[in-house]
Amino acid sequence: MGKSVYSIVLSDEVVRAVDDMAYRNGTSRSNLINQILAERVSYVTPEMRMREIFSMVEAALDSGFLPSPQTSDSVLAVKRALRFKYKPTMKYSVELSRKFSGQVAKLRVSLRTRSAELIMLSVGFFRCWSALEQKYCGKYFSGGFPCEITQSGYERDFYEVGSGELDNNEIAEAITDYIRAFDRAMSLWFENGGASAEGLCEEIYKGYISGKTERMV
Repeated sequence: MGKSVYSIVLSDEVVRAVDDMAYRNGTSRSNLINQILAERVSYVTPEMRMREIFSMVEAALDSGFLPSPQTSDSVLAVKRALRFKYKPTMKYSVELSRKFSGQVAKLRVSLRTRSAELIMLSVGFFRCWSALEQKYCGKYFSGGFPCEITQSGYERDFYEVGSGELDNNEIAEAITDYIRAFDRAMSLWFENGGASAEGLCEEIYKGYISGKTERMV
């Protein structure tokens, strides 16, 4: 959906009320006005689709995932405490594309810690999980599966692999199923001290692959 600049005349009181609402919703004046007008004329904007998808993801995740303040219409972040002696917290941040096709979303998983033991365990898990991504999903991409181990965590993209634009339910389901699988596997990795849990992690990944939508990886 393209955007252009338009000149309209509004009363100062209306603008102040719009600005107050935009501030409370964490968005801009222009974006809020665009949303209000779209709702009035029954037009579904990308931002409206994003809100619906994120609502579906939040509803599907269990109560152990706590929402973080939303800084953008296109980003959802949730946190979850891992069972470990240092009580680490994992943050899952999902950024949606406005096109809902091709590269549909990006997931960033981050862990903030200064513990050398925790860093070693988490990096070991990320390497294990990355290898599973390549093994089971690399076939969809000529250059290997698009995932990356970063200094603070793990990143991967979600792609449409079928034909036609994905609907909101397909996107929400794919993201939710993946976060659940990733979180469960990482918890088992920590509980079992690392590499001894490789087989368990692979079984979780295989279960995720067999149950996911065929149109998005």
